[in-house]
Amino acid sequence: MSRNQDSKGKGKTSGVGNAKGKSKGFARGNAPFKKKSQPKKPSNPDEIRLNKYIANSGMCSRREADENIAIGLVTVNGKVITEMGYKVKRTDEVRFDGQRITPEAKVYVLLNKPKGFATTTAEGKGRTVMDLVANATSANIKPIGRLGRNSLGLLLFTNDDEVVQKFTNSKNGVARVFQVELDKNLKFEDLKKIQEGFKIDGKLVAVEEISYIEGESKNKVGVKIKNTGNTILRTIFETLKYDLVKIDCVAIGHLTKKDIPRGHWKHLTIQEINTLKML
Repeated sequence: MSRNQDSKGKGKTSGVGNAKGKSKGFARGNAPFKKKSQPKKPSNPDEIRLNKYIANSGMCSRREADENIAIGLVTVNGKVITEMGYKVKRTDEVRFDGQRITPEAKVYVLLNKPKGFATTTAEGKGRTVMDLVANATSANIKPIGRLGRNSLGLLLFTNDDEVVQKFTNSKNGVARVFQVELDKNLKFEDLKKIQEGFKIDGKLVAVEEISYIEGESKNKVGVKIKNTGNTILRTIFETLKYDLVKIDCVAIGHLTKKDIPRGHWKHLTIQEINTLKML
């Protein structure tokens, strides 16, 4: 029996022949295993690499940030981090060589607040000052101190914790000047009393300066204080039986309302920022 005849009884090979000269193929079930690519783990939008966080703060470049991380100059929530690629949340407290930083450049916005806007970052409070500065920057800025909904004048916004601490320091603080309109003329003896300081509920209340406004009636006075809110003004005058008709913050340190119409804002210049930090 010839070899060809012998092959007839054994049937044909499967459609993917193994004869020489024919194209290679694999029968079903015999194909080599193709490793599936693992899906990439989605990145958490709330997290950011530590070196990028530092670079975004303006402290140094990402490469320099890696070097400083490696030598232990960076802490996250009080813990020294030396791991490359470490990720942090924007809510974490990150310190670079002891100084707290934020993952964005420092921004300083000065608003001339109109009436009818609440000084708050909370939602559901109607119109707020955050609505007025919404287009100023994408940085997470917040107002320093407060102006009542119906109070007017200057309000400073920033994401610079160092400047915020400077304003809120109970011993030093930053002086603000208010023009106050009362429902009646302020008696000279009451002006002197405020100037010298007096106690309300056992606590001494004092202002930096107080005076009548030149060329105006005696119901309009200028008051210089270092308190970050204007509640103290209401406390002082209402204790002395005066109603406040108008409160207008006309200066914060060296900053004034010049060239800022009511309801508008501006970014501080480099010179203004440097002076602010030296106050």
